[in-house]
Amino acid sequence: MTEPHAASAWGDKETEFFYELTPDRIIEAAEGVGIRCTGRSMALNSMENRVYEVEIEVPDAAALKSPSEKSRVVKFYRPGRWSREQILEEHRFLLDLQAGDVPVVAPLRFPDGSTLQNAPGTEVWFTVFPKVGGRHPDEMNSEQLLRVGRQLARLHNVGAERDAPHRVRLDLETYGYRNLDFLLESEAIPERIEEAYAETVEEICELSEPLFEEAAVQRIHGDCHLGNLIWSEEHGPFWVDFDDMVVGPPIQDLWLIVPGRDEESVERREILCQGYEEMRDLDRRSARLIEPLRALRFVHFSAWIAKRWSDPAFPRRFEHFGTESYWQEQLGDLRDQLELIRAEE
Repeated sequence: MTEPHAASAWGDKETEFFYELTPDRIIEAAEGVGIRCTGRSMALNSMENRVYEVEIEVPDAAALKSPSEKSRVVKFYRPGRWSREQILEEHRFLLDLQAGDVPVVAPLRFPDGSTLQNAPGTEVWFTVFPKVGGRHPDEMNSEQLLRVGRQLARLHNVGAERDAPHRVRLDLETYGYRNLDFLLESEAIPERIEEAYAETVEEICELSEPLFEEAAVQRIHGDCHLGNLIWSEEHGPFWVDFDDMVVGPPIQDLWLIVPGRDEESVERREILCQGYEEMRDLDRRSARLIEPLRALRFVHFSAWIAKRWSDPAFPRRFEHFGTESYWQEQLGDLRDQLELIRAEE
């Protein structure tokens, strides 16, 4: 019997920390799945998980096509965030994309054919990826936008081929009401702002409900901003970090690539959509979901920080969070979103 998808956007259990991940255990995990390491490892930037680049022994370095081939990337998943089934659905999506010749960085298979194992002596799931070089594009010209649009359409074509029943649904219940409930229950919002914030979020959800009810959903990247897009000479554009993969409306991935709402951004997003439509039909009516989705992203981001506040990395990174000025700014942004959504009715 299929289990229901996660009730929250973090998984079904409380967060635990990564104190068990000593350098020795990182190398031990990699070598335990057949990777011969030199002993060198380097932590990579990641707030949610723990990700390390490990150097591997290479018999003939001169034969390598790229310096990246001298390393592997080992990703340790935050305990309690995703279940085993949810992580494997992320891997299944990546492997489906790889099989469909869509450029992504898919997990490597271990000797037993699996892509996910527990780090020795811990309850931490880990996987291994190849290291792939490239750069994050700061800006894209028209031809690049067309190309990215085509690639994203191909990604969505593969995403529509199967469901991911355990993954989070990007909808009003999960990203709206449940995030709001957590913020209220955790008393993260200052008391004098709390009521206005809650009323604004609730009205946004109520007005957006008809749009979400008629929207088709499928497997999508879910966090498809330019920071997760890599451009390489060999592959061109490709996406990384499918950790926030969701089942949701495809327009979510499109608007995050060009998030602005000024005239230039609208023109650039139109070029992106034109490239997309060369490879896949796009329901243009779904553009009405952009502002509700933007509002949900605001709420989700605040709830994510609040959920992780006991992790020492988060207070250091988000010093402004929890202050009255932070919540006044959030409330102002959500009220702006509410007005935009009302104007679309």
